[in-house]
Amino acid sequence: MATTDPSLHRKPWLPRSAGSYLLMGAMLAFLGVTLVYPIALTVDGAFLTGGSGQDAGRFTTEHIRLVFSDPGLVAGLVNSAKIGIATTAVCLLIGLPLALFSARYLYPCKAAFNAMILVPLILPPFVGAIGLQSILGREGALNSLTGWDTDVLGSAKFWGVVIVEALHLYPIVYLNATAALANLDPAMDEAAENLGAGALRRFFTITLPLIRPGLFAGCTIVFIWAFTELGTPLVFDYNQVTPVQIFFGLKEVESSPQPYALTVVMLAASVLIYGVGKVLFGQRGHAMYSKASRAGGEVPLGTWAGWGVAGAFGLVTFVALLPHIGVVLTAVAQPGSWYRSALPRGFTLSHFEQALSSPEAFGSIVNSLHYSIVATIIDILLGLAAAYLIVRTTVRGRHLLDALCMLPLAVPGLVLAFGYTAMTLKWPFSKGAPLEGMVSVFGADPNPVILLIVIFAVRRLPYLVRSSIAGLEQTSGELEEAAMNLGASRFRAVRRVILPLIMANLIAGALLAFSNAMLGVSEALVLAQQEKYFPITRAIYAFLNRLGDGPYIASAMGVWAMALLTVTLVGASVLMGKKLGSIFRV
Repeated sequence: MATTDPSLHRKPWLPRSAGSYLLMGAMLAFLGVTLVYPIALTVDGAFLTGGSGQDAGRFTTEHIRLVFSDPGLVAGLVNSAKIGIATTAVCLLIGLPLALFSARYLYPCKAAFNAMILVPLILPPFVGAIGLQSILGREGALNSLTGWDTDVLGSAKFWGVVIVEALHLYPIVYLNATAALANLDPAMDEAAENLGAGALRRFFTITLPLIRPGLFAGCTIVFIWAFTELGTPLVFDYNQVTPVQIFFGLKEVESSPQPYALTVVMLAASVLIYGVGKVLFGQRGHAMYSKASRAGGEVPLGTWAGWGVAGAFGLVTFVALLPHIGVVLTAVAQPGSWYRSALPRGFTLSHFEQALSSPEAFGSIVNSLHYSIVATIIDILLGLAAAYLIVRTTVRGRHLLDALCMLPLAVPGLVLAFGYTAMTLKWPFSKGAPLEGMVSVFGADPNPVILLIVIFAVRRLPYLVRSSIAGLEQTSGELEEAAMNLGASRFRAVRRVILPLIMANLIAGALLAFSNAMLGVSEALVLAQQEKYFPITRAIYAFLNRLGDGPYIASAMGVWAMALLTVTLVGASVLMGKKLGSIFRV
């Protein structure tokens, strides 16, 4: 029978061995080539002189200086930072109160609202922007219902981007805050209450300091995501932001150092803000003497208060669903029928048929399935191996491995995609090198398949590592040790004993990795430049720019994507429960 002593869960039962070090070396080499090297190439391009003259290849800060001397690029950085800060603030204002109510009180329909809190995650923000435009645009449903003549998303594109991203990302703050609150000892709050401290004072002096690391973890993911988001500003035609400027600068990547310099500045800004936040807000929380059950301390609310809290959850859920509703209605509307009316005047299902039957749409779905399945298999193997080394061995370097596995959560996807593009311009991809023609992004016949699979795998590796670590820490090492004492090899002990016990965690991490790979935006927009290699998100963006029925087919594809993510997120939530929030942490 497995022990329940938490201290034994983290005990490194297996000694150092040659096999462990070989596996560690292979893991570090893989992450070095697929994660560190692309970032290093980007930095290299930003700080070295180009050309072929005598001064070529020398260190220079001129490219960085030119970024800050260009008013347009500076404005892009400022706008991106504003989007990141505003989105994080809105997510915190929504997610933290909901988490407090969920952790401490009983109210009507609580189970249903806790399940629905994940709904906003089932739609990529840039797809949700399509639906929100149909509702909040000048000729949209809101103006038709109210008689107003406002263009919320036209005159205030900044707030359009913030609203769409916040409605998508606030569950990440909620999940982390809920997980942090679940780890608190209720006795501390009760003791303060017995001493006469009011609710607000207890929150600011006890609860908030204790959950601060969890809040920081969620807010970090939200800020970096919003700061570097490419798809939503593109849909809103809000081009004076750094990610869009980098995207447009890809056309000059072979001849100009400016895209490299701009990418490095964005990366440096992300790391700097993360570092400052880590120092100020992210220190390890105070240790608990005991950890009582939160469920036992939940307080039933009165009738009016209970329905008031349920109403708050319902209102937030309804507003968060507006982009989804808009996408679904656009997908079933006949072209031109949703204009100056609260609802479409004509309906059709033909767009769903076209989304599955047209070569461009169906081909992109098949491509995404191929890329995502292979990337998920890679993640399962690497994630399990990394988690095993981190939790079950004492090999030197396991903390470095843990940090590198989590790095993709902190490094913007756009930066990594740009780095992969830079890789194709250097050895071994450049002219006359071994991999020339096999892997490329630009050119007459580009072939980005391997790059897309690898970047999808690397970007989603943290999900498998974190979920596997959570499973291993809950599984006593004594079970594995007992199997080995009975003559089983280490591999057989892991396969026959450990894997069945952590299978739920592996499946949850794999579901999240697969669904997020299917709907990766920055990687798809940057690396897939030719239609036959388009993943589904790249095809959706292409349809958005097609006149006529393009936006309607794009919406139909978005609905198929919503259905996929709904199944995977619900499955992951059922398998991991409250520990789902631990996956979204750096």
